[in-house]
Amino acid sequence: MPRYRYLPYQFNMEVTPAVQINHLVKEFPSPFRKSRVRAVDDVSLAIMPGEVYGLIGPNGSGKSTTMKALLGLLAPTRGSCHVFGKNSMKTDSRQEIGFLPENPYFYKHLSGEETLRFYAKLCGMRGKEVQNRVEEMLEMVSLQDARKRRIGGYSKGMLQRIGLAQALIHDPRLLILDEPTAGVDPIGSRQIRDLIVDLKARGVTVFLCSHLLEQVQEVCDHVGIIFNGKIVKEGRLEDLIAIEDQTEVVIRNASSRTLARIRAVIADAENAEFVRMGKPKTTLERLFLDEARKSDALANASDHAETAATAAKPGNTNEQGDPHA
Repeated sequence: MPRYRYLPYQFNMEVTPAVQINHLVKEFPSPFRKSRVRAVDDVSLAIMPGEVYGLIGPNGSGKSTTMKALLGLLAPTRGSCHVFGKNSMKTDSRQEIGFLPENPYFYKHLSGEETLRFYAKLCGMRGKEVQNRVEEMLEMVSLQDARKRRIGGYSKGMLQRIGLAQALIHDPRLLILDEPTAGVDPIGSRQIRDLIVDLKARGVTVFLCSHLLEQVQEVCDHVGIIFNGKIVKEGRLEDLIAIEDQTEVVIRNASSRTLARIRAVIADAENAEFVRMGKPKTTLERLFLDEARKSDALANASDHAETAATAAKPGNTNEQGDPHA
């Protein structure tokens, strides 16, 4: 049985969010300029227990920095991150988290079973508890037949699955996945997708970032789109991909006469069965590309305005910058 029953966030304001990020800002010093580089710019989001949340964006948009701040690996410049109500900079918040980085590293001389035993003991398990948990994880990720094989002989897909098992070995309530299917073949990608769906059914909260938009659309309840460190679109997946100015009506067993009359008005449907009415859906990929174009246009407009303002300043009357030339 899942530990949490998923209900929409708006009806559960009294429930502590699994993840709460408030006005997160992260800046880094730059060796090439006096100003600091802002990698994450005023990001706020909430993930409720039992949800699968997808954060998508291009390379360098701030996805991994946001995740590292949530994991307590980076201190925020401003703002805060909380995991089940605990500040992410506090060590005890990490007891609730399992993490799979994009390129996990494991000791190649250990077998899959030995690797999971190692991480189970690091998490404080002992004796029969270790054996039971290792068996459970190997079965969950379908690696029983490769349990004695050295990690150095694992394929990319097998490495990602043993990485998932490692991240879940201590039974966390929150799982954070950074590009979980990067470099994985279609079969391996589907297996990982099915694992995420299974974890959701068990009540585990999942926070992932991925470039595979089709996969995100298949498994996520909520999605955030991040560009240049800012969340430009965020909400329930069904709401985001709905085409607002169109309505879709699906009817079962409609006669040709009924279909003709529908062109004027939906009435006297005879043997037709009304199935649903709602907004037709776009795809997450199309939504993502539209937001990318908008963000690029805004960035270009800002750059042009800054260049024009600089050129208009006194002392910038020619390309060489010499006002007396």
